[in-house]
Parts: sequence; structure tokens; C-alpha cells
Amino acid sequence: MQDISHLKIPKHIAIIMDGNGRWAQKRGLPRIIGHKTGVESVREVVRVASELGVEYLTLYTFSRENWKRPKDEVMGLMNLLKRLLRIEVEELNRNNVRIKAIGRLQDLPDEVLEELERARRLTEKNDGLKLYLALSYGGRAEIVDALKKALKKWEEGKLSPDVIDEESFHQFLYDPELPDPDLLIRTSGEMRVSNFMLWQIAYSEIYVTPTLWPDFRREELLKAIEDYSKRERRFGGIG
Repeated sequence: MQDISHLKIPKHIAIIMDGNGRWAQKRGLPRIIGHKTGVESVREVVRVASELGVEYLTLYTFSRENWKRPKDEVMGLMNLLKRLLRIEVEELNRNNVRIKAIGRLQDLPDEVLEELERARRLTEKNDGLKLYLALSYGGRAEIVDALKKALKKWEEGKLSPDVIDEESFHQFLYDPELPDPDLLIRTSGEMRVSNFMLWQIAYSEIYVTPTLWPDFRREELLKAIEDYSKRERRFGGIG
């Protein structure tokens, strides 16, 4: 078994899970098969992150831009998400994983929202890995929605613009309990952040791998953490 005692484990890992469609197309398969195979990667990454002691894991599961995809693919993804939540939640609960979601969740179909709420309630007392699913999520949308929350408080006389700074603004994000990612992983080799957690990743370490998401398993996650462990985080200061 690989020695991992030297690894510096990130408190919060965020992942842009990219490449499901290309993985399927390379094999002459429908895109939805790539998404289904990608579920296996989700299972393994959640399990390994939990074993390593990662406290927070955020998965970019469905972006706001993904609604623009062909209707049959979107419906397939929603059905897959619904089944995944229904089937996996019991095991996640046994493994002490807590499930939460961020994004414009009101955009999701009612049956998906019902499964999300069931998963949230079932796991809300767990104190192990906190698994966040970013659904109908966009980084710019989150900042806009946070600004609207702040303006509403100001209109109610409960907030003064003078007290707003970067730290206090965090309370208006989708989940103020979620800390900034220490490590942002992007699969499929694309060199962009795709509107993901734009406020939070200002000082995140970024790791890009050419591996497509359905092939991203334990060894790939350990490679990312190995790379992270070698870095010096200066947050704009001097090392």
C-alpha cells in the first residue's frame, strides 16, 4: 500500500469534474454512459477523501450553463442525480458523511429537490466528511445572489455598508459554513475555472490533470494531493 504519511491533507478540496462526454465519445458510446461511469469516480473520491481526513469536498456537479445542453442529456443527468441520491445516501450516512448542496437549487426538478432534502435530513448530524454538491451553480450567480442578500439587509436597516468587508461578505454566500478551497482540481486538461467558486478560489492551489473524470480514481486523487503537499502557500505574502 502506498505510504501517504508525508502528505499534507487539504481541509477543503473542490473538483471540477470534466470529461464525461469526451470519455464516452472516445469509446463510441452515448454521452450519458460517460456520466454514469463518472458516478463510480464520485463514489471512490468521496470514500478516499473521507479516509484521508479531508473535511470538505465540493463537487461541481451541474452548472447553470449545463441547462443549455440538449434536453435529453439534461433529463438524463437529473434522473441520474435523483437515483444516485436515493441509492447512495444510506451508505454515505453509515460512513458518517454529511450531504449539502449549493447553487440556485430552486431551478432543479421537484423530485431532485425532494431527494436532496431527504439526504440532507438523514445526514445532518454526521460529523465526518462534509460533501457539497454544486447544482445549478455558477460563481458569478453566487456573487450576485450574495449582493442581493446584503442589499435586502441594508433595506431592512440591519446592515451598514461601512461594515462590509471581504470577511463579512462571506456570510452572504450560499453556505457561510463552507471554507475556501485549499485545493481546486480540474480534470480533462482544460485550463479554465468554468465559473466555479470565483469568490472562494482567490488563493486556492490549482491542479489540472489530463485525466478524464471517469478515469479519475484513488491514484489520481493522491497525485493531486502529492502535488499540493509540495507547494508553499503564501497568500500574497513572502515565503
